[in-house]
Parts: sequence; structure tokens; C-alpha cells
Amino acid sequence: MLNNLPLKTLEFKGLTIEGYSRAAVQSYWRIPELKLGFDLGGSPWEFMGTSTFFVSHCHLDHLAAIPVYVARRRMMKMEPPTIYLPADMVDQVRRMLQAWQRLDRGRMLCDLVGVRPGDEFEISREHVVTVFETVHTVSSVGFIVWDRRRKLKAEYQGLSGDQIRDLRMKGEDVTREIRYPLVCYTGDTAPPGLDNDVATYEARVLITEMTFFRPEHRKEKIHKFGHMHLDDLIARAEKFQNELIIVAHFSTRYHEKEIRRAVEKRLPAKLKDRFHLWL
Repeated sequence: MLNNLPLKTLEFKGLTIEGYSRAAVQSYWRIPELKLGFDLGGSPWEFMGTSTFFVSHCHLDHLAAIPVYVARRRMMKMEPPTIYLPADMVDQVRRMLQAWQRLDRGRMLCDLVGVRPGDEFEISREHVVTVFETVHTVSSVGFIVWDRRRKLKAEYQGLSGDQIRDLRMKGEDVTREIRYPLVCYTGDTAPPGLDNDVATYEARVLITEMTFFRPEHRKEKIHKFGHMHLDDLIARAEKFQNELIIVAHFSTRYHEKEIRRAVEKRLPAKLKDRFHLWL
């Protein structure tokens, strides 16, 4: 497999999380088991085989690789991908792809689907994705992937298999749907975006941002530009029920060792075992 871009990988409870994220450089993520990815700031060669992407917002470091990704799938004779992105950005992105089509002289075939907070999309029999509002300098959203199962309704528990079969044959719906938030991806956001859906704190895996961490950086300015500071995550320490919290999108002004030292020094003990710095 060609190694054309940096790619970090982490395996956690049956999920493989792949990607790279650095502020103003590029952000791209994929979870092969769910057959989907988040953001297209870059397009590693192996991402080409994933046909569904959810884009949080349209800044270049989160979307610049969309023509490369779309063109590669066509070149390899794959089906056009489906790309979900903020609804008010769809027309502009379509025009951009049309411009590349004229420049590249190759058809840019994809299905662009506009999303709004509150929307829900079925991506498989077992999984649905819901959309929530985030807070950034352009239209932006976050996504939650839900695992869903059918469970026997309480009133039918204790019945024999034959009895349940007979009820089903009569047209009775003997099960109810149970959902669990599996993965939450916030993209770039100020703190209110993290708070906009309670499931962000309940998902098994949370992938979020922490662009800044130095004490001298003014948080009001950071929030104005749609980002988070280490202090914002520390202030919410009691809310995090997530089993794994992946923190990424660090400013390029920071060295990796500096980030690790600051987090190790200041992060509450209850979060340290669950925090993973994507460096």
C-alpha cells in the first residue's frame, strides 16, 4: 500500500481508528469497521476504499483533498462515494468539483448530501449517524455514530420461542430498538459545540479537538475562532463518560513533547487513562 500521507492508527474494542490531524495543516479520519470516515483534509491512498465520508466543515485543512479522493475512486473504477457535509456548503463544493472537472478533464462523480443539526442517516443495518450543531467560524456540524440493536420488549420476556414466533406471525412487533452512542466526532468547535448533544459525553469513543493549551493564550479569543483550550476540557472533566477520548488538531506552534508535558501535568487523574493525544 502506498504511504503518501502521515497516518496514525489506534485499535480500541473492535474499532480501528486511523487518521491525522493538525490545525491549519490537514485533518482526516477513518474507521474501517464502520465503513466511514470524517473530513477530507488529506486523502491517504488506503482511504480510497471507504465510500462514505462525513465532513464537519469546509475549511481547507478539512476538505482540500475531496477532488483527489473523488477522482481516485473514479480512476480505480469504484462506485461514486457519498459525502455528507453542511447543507449550505453543498452548492459551493459542487461548483468547486465542477471546476476541477474542467481542469483535470476527468468526471468528478460523487453524491453530495447536505446535513443539518437533528438529521439522521442510516448507514447500515446496525448503525445510524446523527448530526449535531458545533460552533466554528463557518457552518459546522458534529456527528454521532449509533450502534442499534433489537431487543425483546419487556412484556414478552419469559415467553417461549414458539409463543414469540406465533406473535410475530400475527404481525406483532415484539422487539424495540436500543441505541448506544459508539463514536462521536466533533471536528473543530468552541466549547458550546461539545455541549450541544449529551451523547458527545456518552459515546464509547470521542474524537475532539484541543487546538491550544498554554495558559497565556486568551480563551475568549480561542472561542471566538471556534476552537478549544485544555482548560475547556478540564472544566468538563466530570461530564466525560467516554471510554476513550481522542484529542487532536493541535496548533503547529507546539512541539509534541510540550503538549504531552502540559497535559500530563494538568489533566485530572480521572481522565488520564482515557485521554489519547493524537500526535
